[in-house]
Amino acid sequence: MFLIRIWKKDIQKQLRRKHFQQNQGLLLEQLLSADESASDNTKIFSLTELEKATNNFDPTRIIGRGGHGMVYKGILSDQRVVAIKKSKVTEKIEISQFINEVAVLSQINHRNIVKLFGCCLETEVPLLVYDFIPNDSLFGILNASSTSNFVLSWDDCLRIAAEAAGALYYLHSVASVSIFHRDVKSTNILLDGNCTAKVSDFGASRLVPIDQTHVVTNIQGTFGYLDPEYYHTGMLSEKSDVYSFGVVLIELLLRKEAIFTSDSGVKQNLSNYFLWEMREKPLADIVAAQVLEEATYEEVNAVAGLAETCLRLRGEERPTMKQVEMKLQEARSKRLRSSQVARTNEDTQVLLGGNRQVNLHMLGVQSGIVKTTNLPSLWNQNCYSLEQEFMESTTLPR
Repeated sequence: MFLIRIWKKDIQKQLRRKHFQQNQGLLLEQLLSADESASDNTKIFSLTELEKATNNFDPTRIIGRGGHGMVYKGILSDQRVVAIKKSKVTEKIEISQFINEVAVLSQINHRNIVKLFGCCLETEVPLLVYDFIPNDSLFGILNASSTSNFVLSWDDCLRIAAEAAGALYYLHSVASVSIFHRDVKSTNILLDGNCTAKVSDFGASRLVPIDQTHVVTNIQGTFGYLDPEYYHTGMLSEKSDVYSFGVVLIELLLRKEAIFTSDSGVKQNLSNYFLWEMREKPLADIVAAQVLEEATYEEVNAVAGLAETCLRLRGEERPTMKQVEMKLQEARSKRLRSSQVARTNEDTQVLLGGNRQVNLHMLGVQSGIVKTTNLPSLWNQNCYSLEQEFMESTTLPR
């Protein structure tokens, strides 16, 4: 029995070595070693390490299932908590494309994109190791039961949408190569402990040279989010991600799933439903009650209009992700400014309601007349950082 165990271990080692070579492990090692920043942040894990981290891929460690495979929660030897994606074997992946994808993703360092720690090439289909995001996906939170304690406010929704749009713009405008996500949906927008958006799951993504606007490829994606133009022509472009993101915006407005069941029991496509209802009814009749309570009509109208342009059938008529991000940041800026004005007015009323002599002195009031000359400068001081941040985020090089 001892000899049999040794023989089995030797067979396993040979099989893992074979998979490593077939998955072009030596090529990936060379690519990572050639880029110091990538080699410092990205590691080629052994299967033994990942088996130990997941208790031999215990089913109780599964934290997600999808069309591309399963995701396990693991704890590495250095105590880092990770998510390990184990792809399905049913569809053979292009190894050269996978290697290129890992090499590119290892260089991405964006606060709204899930960090890739590395991969394992000792299995038939390579494993990917990502940073573990503790909270649920945007989809899970939007569609949680009414008893859930975690409810996203309209402020959160605007911020998350702007963060996700910024991440997609970053992917589309990477200097050496563009990355088309190809499966943008609310389940692939994760939320960390601070409720910050993290775009995830690059299993369907395609790398495209920066001088190309599209690539002809097999149809892949999720129904309800799939770009009709891409579906009919097979031409994938950055505008395909824009269409899918438009569906996410509708989810935030209507709080319905991309494919939902109507009151009459019929399954409906959310984008078609939204576009039809917009023509027939006022927005107030189709937007979720919570959104109407917290958002102004101007904000709802702006986001709905943006979603409508993202969902146009012709890709050339849709905005770019940069333009989408700018619109969302603009809506956030207006909301923040109006809330600051409201707080200033409330504080003024409270001060005037107390000791009038002290409050008049603090506000610069003489003989019942308010001197407003200092208020604009005070306002500029309060808003400068926000406006500066907005200007910087909207003037990034294309």
